[in-house]
Amino acid sequence: MNKRITELSAQIKALEAELRQEIQKIRIRSYEIREQGVQFTEQALAEHRTRAVHVFQYLRRARLRNVLTVPVIWLCLVPALFLDLVVSLFQAICFPIYGIPKVRRKDHIVIDRHYLAYLNIIEKLNCLYCGYFNGLMAYVTEVAGRTEQYWCPIKHARQLKKAHDRYHRFTEFGDAEGYRGKVADVRRDFSDIENPDK
Repeated sequence: MNKRITELSAQIKALEAELRQEIQKIRIRSYEIREQGVQFTEQALAEHRTRAVHVFQYLRRARLRNVLTVPVIWLCLVPALFLDLVVSLFQAICFPIYGIPKVRRKDHIVIDRHYLAYLNIIEKLNCLYCGYFNGLMAYVTEVAGRTEQYWCPIKHARQLKKAHDRYHRFTEFGDAEGYRGKVADVRRDFSDIENPDK
């Protein structure tokens, strides 16, 4: 792998970690994250309750086209649940055999927006769905990325709009010597993953 690409990738990861820390500093002014959930300050909670929109008022304001698409949106949950099951089984069975660290599902699928008192029950259900679905896509992407790193760690000829986090480790497209010389090392290189057994 190109040394400059490796350096840039490491800098990006460090900046992303720093950004997450700064965002968290801002967030924790009005709430604490606890094992049982999220605890807001009394002042923040009181403010949230004044911002809540009653369900009937929310439905009255809803656009008809949005209401009509609700069944289509929720229908997507059925294959999503199946995908979640299949991918979880896949990594539970195959990753130990391949020596790939397992992806922690809870790092990607986060359900916590129901703690927000300014959301009504419909908004909370919508947020539950979006949090689950988008978290599931991130979880599946990470499982697929680790699988691709093991089985086919070769970059594509065409530039990807957004590559997964493992992609920068892959050998260059068309570099047969590099692939044959490095594939065994790339397959085992999960040193950047923290606490892989938890």
